[in-house]
Amino acid sequence: MRLPIASGAATGAVAIALYPLFEGGSWFWTSLGVILVVTGVGVLASHYTLPNWLAPLAQAVAVLIYLTVVFTGDEAWAKVVPTKDSIVELGKLLSTGFTDIQRFAAPVPESVGIVLLTCGGVGLIAILVDVLASRLRRAALTGLPLLALFTVPAAVVVEPISWPAFMIGALGYLGLLVADGRERVSHWGRAVLVRRTPSFIAPRPVADTGTLRLSGKRIGVTAIVLAVLLPSLLPTLEPDPLFGFGVGNGRGGGGNSVSVPNPIVNLRGQLTLPNNSTVLTYTISDNSPRYLRMYSLDTFDGDQWTMSEPRGRPEDRTSEAPMPPAPGQSPSVPTSQATTTITVSDAVRRLSFLPLPYPATQVAAEGDWRPDRDTLVVFSTTDTAGGLTYTVNTAEPNPTAEMLKAAGPAPAAINERYLELPENLPRSIRELAGQVTERNASSYEKAVQLQEFFTKEGGFTYSLATQGNNASALVDFLIRNRTGYCEQFASSMAVLARVLGIPARVAIGYTSGTNLAGQWQVRTHDSHAWPELYFEGAGWLRFEPTPTGGGGQGTATLPSYSLPEVAPATTDEPTTSPSSGPDTPDQPGGSASNRGDDLLDPESGGMPIAVDEGVPPTAKIGIGVVIALLIALIPGMLRVELRARRRRSYSREVKTSPGGAGSPGPGDPAAPELADVASVRIHRWEPAVRAAWSELDDALCDYGMSRQSSESPRALARRLSEQYGFDAETTAATARIATVVERMLYARTPGEIGSLHEDLHRVRRALAATVTRGRRIRAVLLPPSTLRRMRAMGGRLLDGFDRLENIRFRRPVGKDA
Repeated sequence: MRLPIASGAATGAVAIALYPLFEGGSWFWTSLGVILVVTGVGVLASHYTLPNWLAPLAQAVAVLIYLTVVFTGDEAWAKVVPTKDSIVELGKLLSTGFTDIQRFAAPVPESVGIVLLTCGGVGLIAILVDVLASRLRRAALTGLPLLALFTVPAAVVVEPISWPAFMIGALGYLGLLVADGRERVSHWGRAVLVRRTPSFIAPRPVADTGTLRLSGKRIGVTAIVLAVLLPSLLPTLEPDPLFGFGVGNGRGGGGNSVSVPNPIVNLRGQLTLPNNSTVLTYTISDNSPRYLRMYSLDTFDGDQWTMSEPRGRPEDRTSEAPMPPAPGQSPSVPTSQATTTITVSDAVRRLSFLPLPYPATQVAAEGDWRPDRDTLVVFSTTDTAGGLTYTVNTAEPNPTAEMLKAAGPAPAAINERYLELPENLPRSIRELAGQVTERNASSYEKAVQLQEFFTKEGGFTYSLATQGNNASALVDFLIRNRTGYCEQFASSMAVLARVLGIPARVAIGYTSGTNLAGQWQVRTHDSHAWPELYFEGAGWLRFEPTPTGGGGQGTATLPSYSLPEVAPATTDEPTTSPSSGPDTPDQPGGSASNRGDDLLDPESGGMPIAVDEGVPPTAKIGIGVVIALLIALIPGMLRVELRARRRRSYSREVKTSPGGAGSPGPGDPAAPELADVASVRIHRWEPAVRAAWSELDDALCDYGMSRQSSESPRALARRLSEQYGFDAETTAATARIATVVERMLYARTPGEIGSLHEDLHRVRRALAATVTRGRRIRAVLLPPSTLRRMRAMGGRLLDGFDRLENIRFRRPVGKDA
């Protein structure tokens, strides 16, 4: 009967992995109920030896009754027996559940239909697992239905399944395999479980049959632990772009059924492709070029920019309603109305996001496409853009410089999300943001100054040959080499804008491409990244920090509102530099002072800024070594703590003799209770004796000295004195300890107990003197006695399987065996 129980436990353990799909926990308790029903029927079927074909039928009927009671009890007879009305109602709820799944993205609300669908699916998996394990005796094949249940969240949720959920599910499957093995072995006779009962005198056996019995479980548990730990230690096979651009780790939380690639990995890959293939073509009503945006990265944690998972509401489908309004864009702002028809190449594969001009007001595309209200990215969980032709209406804002200068503060929700920066952002980055902008300038003026810093004044150069390296890449790009491509420019300007209090994010998509006879053609080398900055009234506006033209990304353009105002010429300063060569400050590749190699801090009297490069690699290695050493010292620290605790017990000198303070007198009310040996053992001197003897036992183990199970304390003391040549005082101390132990075990009182602390200290020093220095060091740093206890703890934990498996149900009286 262990197999039905193990089958239900395995199904429940794997079902825990479904938690990211739901907002609440009612689905779990309902599914747990159906698992218990299937398990209970399976136990009864095995107990009464029902035919294998009848057990799953009985379980299916029991599941139907359970679902009826929980979900449609009002329509059932006596709220239990299914009727035609209750079954019809179950069908309606199932249909509603399927519809809700299509409408919502994970985590879904726990509607009745979704919970019923989940509960029914878990019940079906539980029946399949029980049939394979308990009826067909093919426990290994249960991994298939369990894997099918486990892959549901793995396929739907973008974020990986948490390692505790994986380990619980794997342990459930391992327990089922162990139960099947025990069941097969039991056919050869009843298994004898070797119990490890700790003895005060006899040491633990060096080897027993339990070692072989536990080996399979240890291998299984070790394999599960390695499956969790090893992937975190292996290097990734993906490129390592600047800041580790990616998606799926943003603030969206939960999961989503849309497959989102790594935008920056794709961006760099397309820019470096040898063939500049056509990605899409488009025509636009005003024949003005537009950037085409696909992704919006909004979270920066110091190492990487990530994209919050998009949320698509069913009422926002592009086929049923216009696009949501552009966040922050006022109806009073001037706009350029245009209609764009876009055709994506058939060669494009697995593209679940539509390239669109921003902001779109209407999208006419075949399929189930939904916008995210916060970012207006349009995606689909079922369709792809390859070969698709669609039409987009846009209302691009054209604010004036005066409007942007007068823009009010952004809403609190925008600031909270788009101004967030890590606390460990290097100080030099924050200082740089203040140095390249004017302190009293408006947010708009600071944004223009940032763009000018990247495109003209900062001495930056465009190159595809650069590669970021995580946390230090931002400092390297802004302070040192100042060479990169659009990825570095866009991300760096967004970070500096946030430092200045301007909400910012990074957009990924394509530049406008090339105009060929009225049709715009966008190729792979037009892949691009740019920052978007928020201004109340105008909304999100594109800026272009990447160098354009022949020295940069050729099809990138500067938006008109971001161009600096031309100041009137004055006679105080020359309009041209006397030396206009490659070393002029305004040119990329100018002087060192403009390139940032000798960037000066005006507030520190012209001294160079100390660049915070983060933790150097040597320091990281040192920290790792220190942590590894601390972990390795854990057994030694546990041994020191145990020894100190024992010392407190036996360090006090206790004197007991008949009629003395340590033994009961004639008038002592405790005398009746201490009349036998068992009562004497619990007297107040016994813990001190036990602690001293246990400490001597651990010292022998730590120094590699054996203690035979047949040796009495007296025999052990005599052998130690003879084998290791103790002097007279050490021999006497050993004999006193052995005598006290024997008296505690076999006499009413131990007599007079001297200083156990001094005797034990003398014996330990004598034992240590007989071994090598290496053995003494190991006894302190990696004591075998502590390792033995840790192994025993693991063995007791694994013994729990056997205690559960040995549960037997009595057959009814008169039932044949």
